[in-house]
This record gives sequence, C-alpha cells and structure tokens, in this order.
Amino acid sequence: MRPGLGVWLRDLFISLAISAFIIIFIYQPVKVEGTSMMPSLDDQERIFVNKFVYRLESIERGDVVVFRYPRDPSKSYIKRVVGVAGDRIRIDGGQVYVNNDALDEDYVPPAYTDARSYPETVVPPNCYFVLGDHRSMSNDSRDFGPVNQSYIYGKAVFGYWPVDKLGRVR
Repeated sequence: MRPGLGVWLRDLFISLAISAFIIIFIYQPVKVEGTSMMPSLDDQERIFVNKFVYRLESIERGDVVVFRYPRDPSKSYIKRVVGVAGDRIRIDGGQVYVNNDALDEDYVPPAYTDARSYPETVVPPNCYFVLGDHRSMSNDSRDFGPVNQSYIYGKAVFGYWPVDKLGRVR
C-alpha cells in the first residue's frame, strides 16, 4: 500500500520544522566577507557557526568566534580568540605574548604577519582579545579593544564551500 499525500506532507513538515530549529537555534550558515582570517578562512567561504556551544562550554583561546562589531553592532566580524579575561596581552613587533609567553601561532603564515606592536593590556572580565589571522589586513582588538562576551554569538565550526575547504574550522 502506498502512503498517501497526507503522510508525505506530514513528513515534509516535520523535516522542515527540524531544519528550521537547527538553523535558528544551533547552526547558522554564514558567508565570510573579507580577507582578515586568511588563510584559515577565505573571502566568500561558507561556514557553519554553532550558536549554542557557548551555553555549554566556555570560550577558549584559539576559538574562531563570530561577534557583533563593538563599534557597529549591525555588522558581524569573525576573529580568533588570543586572550581571555585576566590575560595580559602585548604585541612586540608582531609577536603576540600572553602572560609573558610568546604565543605559537602556526595558523599565521609569515606572509600574513605584520610588525605592529601593542602595549600590554589586561583583558577585562567577561571580555576576549581577538585577532584576525591575516594580521596585516585585520581590524581587530588592536583597533577596537577587547570584545565583551555579550557580543559573541557563535563559534565557527565547519566549512562547507568551496568543497576543497570542506571540514572543521581550525
């Protein structure tokens, strides 16, 4: 016996409802705009952002986060967390130091570094110091300061387009 149209419509509705729930509350597809996170993320690359993960775990150094731009919350930015609340951050000739230890940043190729320095600052409570991987092309915490946790709304977790970038965001 073949299922009727009613069963097919019910299954379609359930599938759409589950998809909408996942997209609205858990994973959001995002298009990367700009070159500040190259080579980790390219301009126009498509990724999924997990909007729920930070309800279960804390934001950690190394996470690639999506947040509302502090100077214009209608815009979203994507950057890497290099400092968490209480960390002492300084940049000397392009080398990032966290609590006086040089940060090993294998995700920043030599061609993407810059020689800018930044005076030592302590990351305030509930804030994060974020930098783009393409240091010479990034507007980040060196320019607008630490980002309040309330502005961060997701973690970049998976790239899906172009296909050669398919996989976990690192």
